[in-house]
Amino acid sequence: MHFFSENIILIPVLAWIFSVIIKWIYLKSINKFTINSALGSGGMPSVHSALVTSLTTAIWIKFWINDWLFVACLVFSMIIIYDAINVRFEAWLHAKVLNELTSKKYNFSESIGHLPKEALAWSIIWIIVAFILMQI
Repeated sequence: MHFFSENIILIPVLAWIFSVIIKWIYLKSINKFTINSALGSGGMPSVHSALVTSLTTAIWIKFWINDWLFVACLVFSMIIIYDAINVRFEAWLHAKVLNELTSKKYNFSESIGHLPKEALAWSIIWIIVAFILMQI
């Protein structure tokens, strides 16, 4: 059997680790790196999308689409990505307006959501990576 097929948990763990490292590199490259922004929610890449899509893809490859575990992972992924794109994006917009209205007195976090392209791009990348890792 293949190593990652027997140790599926390693695929989302690697997705999380590499996504965080890439997020740190990206933030450094645009001079917006802080520990809070690097470890916080939102921004590029979408660590949430990487985590759930890599797990769902690995489960799909191992158990196929007829298995209840794949269906559960797929629904879980859809909720997480929907939340990242819509709910937390709206929270970001609210935080931005509240900070402007209160002259940043309360300093609500404005980096908590993702643009659709951030979630989609990172989802596609980790679907491909999960396919590759499941062959190892």
